[in-house]
Amino acid sequence: MKGVPVAVVMVTYESAADLPRGLAAVGRLDPAPAELVVVDCASTDGSAAVARASAPPGIRAQFLPLAENVGFAAGMNRAVALATAPYLLTLNADTELSPDFLAPLVARLESPHGRRFAAVTGRLLRERSDVPGDTEPRRLDACGMRLSWTWRHFDRGSGEADRGQFSAAELVFGATGAATLWRRAALADVALEEPHGPQIFDERYHSFREDAELAFRLRERDWEIVYEPLAVATHRRRVLPERRAALPAAVNLHSLKNRYLLRLDHQTAGNFLWTLPATLLRDAAALAWVLLRERSSLPAYGWLWRNRRELVAHRRRVQRRRTAPARAVGRWFLRVGAPLPTGSTSTDNLRPVTPELR
Repeated sequence: MKGVPVAVVMVTYESAADLPRGLAAVGRLDPAPAELVVVDCASTDGSAAVARASAPPGIRAQFLPLAENVGFAAGMNRAVALATAPYLLTLNADTELSPDFLAPLVARLESPHGRRFAAVTGRLLRERSDVPGDTEPRRLDACGMRLSWTWRHFDRGSGEADRGQFSAAELVFGATGAATLWRRAALADVALEEPHGPQIFDERYHSFREDAELAFRLRERDWEIVYEPLAVATHRRRVLPERRAALPAAVNLHSLKNRYLLRLDHQTAGNFLWTLPATLLRDAAALAWVLLRERSSLPAYGWLWRNRRELVAHRRRVQRRRTAPARAVGRWFLRVGAPLPTGSTSTDNLRPVTPELR
């Protein structure tokens, strides 16, 4: 099979060093995607030119350089709008896909039991150590997303040695935007209706936690998200909680602001009450940290207060579209994963069934 109806969509910002390697891996995919769309957020390192020069031959490509850094969420919305394929692979420039990454993901979405699968994410690994003779197992980067009772979302297995603990396909709460295949119809179903057009990723988030927020909206509309271990990629992740003090001030500010946006839109009476002790402690710790160590993030609180009326109106719009009962979403505060529907767990013949495009 030479092609599948997948558009690889990327948002770049100061990504020139990563793009040649990442796009070369896209070119080695078998089956190959039908499209490539790259949106650059006003990089100053030549990312837009490097993307054009590194685009793999034989794949229809589009490039959109923006005049300002609008963030991952808005940039990805523009990329999705340009793409035409029914499946969309969101991909970070610092992610290197294995050649057979796409096949099992597409097969999951097209399986008889996969009609309510909104997304399939793979097994992301950290880069190997550069130490000669290092025989330690690879470190995991992300195997789907889990949700804690403090309303923190974590990449499953992040930083753990890969010893096969995530070797089975299963349902997960959410999926990282770094390398996940999405069903366009599901994204259209949950898109936010805004005055200037629908938003798949909430553009208020800019560039942090937007994939977790999308997971909530999908689950509130009865869509499922799947982890598929046969799809392997390497992610050179730079934004980690333990590196917060070294991250740009703007990243930390959005991280703080977005933790409250997530709860404002998706808390229900039930999960508010039983998560309240944990969230209060976490909020107090965050405020103390900002006051004592990270005063550059203080404007996040001011932004939330100034926009409080619009935030309440936005929550009402989101909650009006909910079709799943609150308990169907709330159960994910207690689960790391869940079994796939009966009959959809086999890994035999995991190849896409769509006709060739190229």
